[in-house]
Amino acid sequence: MVAHFSLQEELQLIRDPLNYIVTNEIDPVDEYAVATALEHAIEAVVVSPEAVTEPEVLDEYRSLLKHASSLSGANMSKLLDSITSGLQGEIDATSRDIDADEQESFATHRKTLDVYAFLVHWFVLSADKASSKSSEEAPAKPKVCDTAAKLWHDMELIYLYIQRGKGAQTVKKTTKPSAEVWSWSEHIPSTLAIICKLLRIKSHRIWMSQADRDVFINCVTRPAYHVMESEALMKDDGIKMGAYKVICLAVKWHGHAFGAQTSIMQCLQYFEHLAEPMAEVLTLLRDEFDHTQLAEGVLREISGKTFNAQDTKGPRSFSRFLVRLTDLSPKLIRKQLSLLLTHIDSESYPIRMAMIEILGALIKEIATDEEATANKEKQETRINALFDLIFDRFLDVNSYVRAKVLNTLSRLCDLQIKFPKQRQEMTTHVIAALQDKSSSVRRYAIALLTRLILTHPFGLLHGGPLNLTEWQGRYDVVKKELDEMEKGMGMRTPEMEQEGEEEGEAKDGDAAKDANAEDHHNGNEEEGEGEDEDEDEEMAGEDDEDEEATEADLDDAKAEGEEGGGDGSVSPQRPKKEKAKKPSAAKKEKKRPKPRKSLPIDLAGAVTEEQVFAALNAEKHVKLKLTKKYVADALAFIRQIEGAAPTLCQLLVSTSKAEVLESMEFFKTAEEYQLDCADLGIKKMLHLIWTKDNSSTGEDGKELKGIRSKLLEVYRTIYFDPVPDLEPKQQVNRIAKHMIEMTYGATLAELTSLEELMRTMMLDDQIHEDVINKLWHVYSVERDIPRCQRRGAIIILGMIAVAKKEVVSDRLDTLLRVGLGRFGKADLVLARFTCVALQRLGGSTKKVKGSLTDKSTRFPMEHPLFQKLQDAVEHHCRSTDWFGMAEQAINTIYLLGEQPDALCTALIRNLAIRVFRPKKNPSVLPQPQHDGDDVAMADGEAADEPVPDQAEADCIQEEKPDTSDSFTLSQLVFVVGHVAIKHIVYLEIVERDLKRRKDGGNQGDQGKSIKTVVEELDQVVGNAEDDIGEHIADVREREMLYGTNSILAAFGPMVVHICASPKKFKDVNLRTTATLALSKLMCVSSRFCEENLLLLFRIFETSKDATIRSNIVIALGDVAVCFNNMIDENSNHLYDGLSDKDMNVKKNTLMVLTHLILNGMIKVKGQLGEMAKCLEDQDQRISDLAKLFFTELSTKDNAIYNNLPDVISHLSVGEHAVDQETFQSTMKYIFTFVEKEKQAESIVEKLCQRFRLTDDPRQWQDIAFCLSLLPFKSERSMRKLIEGLPFYQDKLHDEDVFTRFSEILTKARSNKSANKPDSELKEFETILQEYKEKGEEDQALEKNVKKKADQAKKRASKRSRDNVLLDLLLALTCHLLQIQAVDN
Repeated sequence: MVAHFSLQEELQLIRDPLNYIVTNEIDPVDEYAVATALEHAIEAVVVSPEAVTEPEVLDEYRSLLKHASSLSGANMSKLLDSITSGLQGEIDATSRDIDADEQESFATHRKTLDVYAFLVHWFVLSADKASSKSSEEAPAKPKVCDTAAKLWHDMELIYLYIQRGKGAQTVKKTTKPSAEVWSWSEHIPSTLAIICKLLRIKSHRIWMSQADRDVFINCVTRPAYHVMESEALMKDDGIKMGAYKVICLAVKWHGHAFGAQTSIMQCLQYFEHLAEPMAEVLTLLRDEFDHTQLAEGVLREISGKTFNAQDTKGPRSFSRFLVRLTDLSPKLIRKQLSLLLTHIDSESYPIRMAMIEILGALIKEIATDEEATANKEKQETRINALFDLIFDRFLDVNSYVRAKVLNTLSRLCDLQIKFPKQRQEMTTHVIAALQDKSSSVRRYAIALLTRLILTHPFGLLHGGPLNLTEWQGRYDVVKKELDEMEKGMGMRTPEMEQEGEEEGEAKDGDAAKDANAEDHHNGNEEEGEGEDEDEDEEMAGEDDEDEEATEADLDDAKAEGEEGGGDGSVSPQRPKKEKAKKPSAAKKEKKRPKPRKSLPIDLAGAVTEEQVFAALNAEKHVKLKLTKKYVADALAFIRQIEGAAPTLCQLLVSTSKAEVLESMEFFKTAEEYQLDCADLGIKKMLHLIWTKDNSSTGEDGKELKGIRSKLLEVYRTIYFDPVPDLEPKQQVNRIAKHMIEMTYGATLAELTSLEELMRTMMLDDQIHEDVINKLWHVYSVERDIPRCQRRGAIIILGMIAVAKKEVVSDRLDTLLRVGLGRFGKADLVLARFTCVALQRLGGSTKKVKGSLTDKSTRFPMEHPLFQKLQDAVEHHCRSTDWFGMAEQAINTIYLLGEQPDALCTALIRNLAIRVFRPKKNPSVLPQPQHDGDDVAMADGEAADEPVPDQAEADCIQEEKPDTSDSFTLSQLVFVVGHVAIKHIVYLEIVERDLKRRKDGGNQGDQGKSIKTVVEELDQVVGNAEDDIGEHIADVREREMLYGTNSILAAFGPMVVHICASPKKFKDVNLRTTATLALSKLMCVSSRFCEENLLLLFRIFETSKDATIRSNIVIALGDVAVCFNNMIDENSNHLYDGLSDKDMNVKKNTLMVLTHLILNGMIKVKGQLGEMAKCLEDQDQRISDLAKLFFTELSTKDNAIYNNLPDVISHLSVGEHAVDQETFQSTMKYIFTFVEKEKQAESIVEKLCQRFRLTDDPRQWQDIAFCLSLLPFKSERSMRKLIEGLPFYQDKLHDEDVFTRFSEILTKARSNKSANKPDSELKEFETILQEYKEKGEEDQALEKNVKKKADQAKKRASKRSRDNVLLDLLLALTCHLLQIQAVDN
């Protein structure tokens, strides 16, 4: 036996195994020596496990372990088997002696177990290296089950015992072939199992000293901790459970709690993958070993730990541990919650996030705990306190924590318990979070708001829908019934009735508040869940027996509501409510016999009839009050959701894809639950059809659907998916009805987006043929139907025809009969959209820039289509809707006709004859109906038919004869202008066709007129394409408006005359159409444009009609496209529209300028400051358009940088200057686009030089503010600022200027690297402070000097006055003396 073996010393020595000294060390290179030593050690241990303490055997084991990395896999297996088998024998022997109380053998067992513990400990430390080496030498062998390995090991030991003494050759013969390849992971479970068996002995009987015992236990448990440090090994369930049990046994039976606590804290600090496993260890220790002290100790130590904000790994590991432990053992966390709450304000945000999750898990645990349910008041108090802690974190400075709050609340919403008391406050916080600056927070807020709707607790009595009107009606009914009952029972005084009337007047604003104040002690928020215990607690003021009877009846009413009122409920709502009600119903069945005893109605003479009715009335009264409270809460919730709709509409156009998708899902859910705000969001999201992103992308580790595909899914779900239990015919009618209703009240932008949506769905074959036939039926039905239905049908058909023109080509006769026939003449809007549908006959192939091909379809002019169009335009009409119809009719003629110029010439001629032919009684001609909506001519929209204004008609009849039929003249002027602009497009088609023919291309099916024009041009032009283009341009420049054979040339001067004579031509329609026609004619010829451009600008400046000004702005944009040099020279006039009082004019001006500047059609000449003013415009749309402009302008090379000095000057000084607050907010936005460091350096230099050019303190402050907006990321920027000190040193006495420079210093310090000295910045700060103090002294001195100068001036003026008086007195005296001398 070894004379001296100290386990503590040996453990210290093997920390450096290479320097570990073994007395009889074996050479690892000598394989025979290794095999011989191993064989000898095995034989010795087989004979007696205590032989391991013999010096020779122990040295052999230590030699082998020291060079374990050099051993083969077979030898490693034998080495491990011998150690574990010897340990197994020693464990059995020790257990027998302890049971027999053989105390004299305890010392021997103690030393033997120490040696075995040491060997196992060292083997585990060395096994990883040996395992990796053997895996490189040979391929991995298939895993052998532990039972087979154990049997083989036992057989080997028996064989060795029999053949003892035969040498190493015997060992080789008995070695199994598979031992050549060795894997440590296969032996770990059996090794941990033998350690567990070792830990089951009564160690306190063997080791009398606590220190020696602790050393032994630490040595035994260390292999388990070492194995757990490997993330790969912890994925094996067998290894993981073995390690868990080793730790649990050591803690439970061997006083290892302190050591385990230390090891767990170290593992959590340095091994992130052990966060969840350590929580599982503590849970196993509590469940199977009934030991909670270790978990409590760990939690106490964590609660006293301080986490640094810069440390990310440690806090993340501890947070995962706490969350996992809360999930597994929430009661452990509840006991230590008061200590852990110190981390709710920790500097490290992962810890704060963990605390949020813990609070959410505890709320769930308390709410579902049957023991806590017994004391409802205490349970609600705890839940309220936890919710308050979570709500406070909505104000956390870190966005990840705020997002975690929303995630946690979202999980709580999925519980069967609805927490009605907290839902109102939760909804309020969530709606506020919709405006959070973090995109992820807004995204999760939208998702939570959707979840609140899906899980709302108001679906028991009336189903799932949340329509505000319906719930308001229910509230009114219940309130009225309750008031009548209270009045009949004598519970309402006249004063209360008056208060009730006042409440009825204001119920829309605060119904929920009134209900809460009236039923404070009856606030049964758990009514929606049907829990009897909640009602028992809430109805404290009523008689107990009556209360229980009332609750039973009320639950019956709720059950009937679920069965009878379920038709209107939304499908996601009903299963949850029915499922949640079952346990409550079971409780009620047990309780009902008790309250029935309190109303012994069937006992004659026991009570009077009046008492019975009084009891019934009291029961009904309580039920009504609860119902009123229930409906009032629902109303409050609905109003909260409705109030959040505008913000959600803004988020639909967010730059974050996840936000947009969540917003779309919200409005889809709102539509399913019949919320009024859904229509607004559904219409708003329609514009997302133009989003280019259509592919699923990964964001935040999740797959997101494309916005475009999500939009199609939402619209398909709401409007096109079939509804269960409907006949096919009803399904078709429903879909067609929805499609038509989408056009009601739609703007031009919404119709354009809807067209793209319908086109996409038609291309995907998502619109059934039966639906199209139904739309045609609605359009062509002979009976009178609402005009909006017939209009909606042809609008949708025209949209579908963009994808499939056969939709309209097969029903051309129907279009001509209905839209251009009797119904079209009665409804000009219908005729207009019919013309739009007819345009689909030409095909929807997009023209490729530079391409000469033309695949459009044209018809001969003899086709009845054109006769119908001519009749529609020439039809006598006095409605302003005619202009929109005529515009589309002319578009159709030029798009489909082979010879459109001939038909349009006839149109103009006929209208001119109608205008200028003599009239018998012009003064009694019917006058046009003015509806004040002339913008229709600017944007192509037409309003509903206007109501005639008799006073206006009478006024017009009294006008001069030259204006008596101004409406007909307006029609003529409008047609002239629109034909001119469409003829330009037609000439481009002729030019393209001619070039195609010159290139040898096929002629195609072009019309006769095009062939005629080509033949005529062939005689003039050469073969070069340039000659063709020049000739077409010459026709446009000289022939159309100045040619002798052009009909347009005859009307150009007339249009100019009308526009130039506003006092003579006073009719609003005439002036509007004439201005529009003049703008279109100016796009034809540069000569005509040059002659009349100043006239157009003069009209723009002097006209009082906002419609005319708006049309001129839009027209100037078109003129700039045609003749940009003319507009560029007069662009100052165009910028005047940005200061127009009318918002539409300002908006159109901003849009036109945005288009012209971004496309390089006009140059910016210092007017960018006017565009910058729009950033802070009161109109949100104008502000958004301005921000979009600057965002796009920033993509141009140095565009903002080059114009930044002019913008600053424009906004800071002069007649265009803005107030300081507006200046700062504007510049703060613009400076976000200064990102290049070189640009920032140049701006610093330029701004510093500006200080010396001004003496105005306001400009000093503005320049200093602009300097503070720069990033100062490089030392060069700061050096430029320091070099510019002479320019601003005398301005530092201004407090605002000095504050801005202090902000610059702070920013520079934050951007400076930690290794570089801060001496330069400190010196600069000192200089700034000195100049500030010097400036203040100079200012004070200047004030004193000025004050003394003023005083001296006053004294001098006073002396001057005294001298004057003295001179006057002397003069007067002399004069008197002279008079006296004369008298004498």
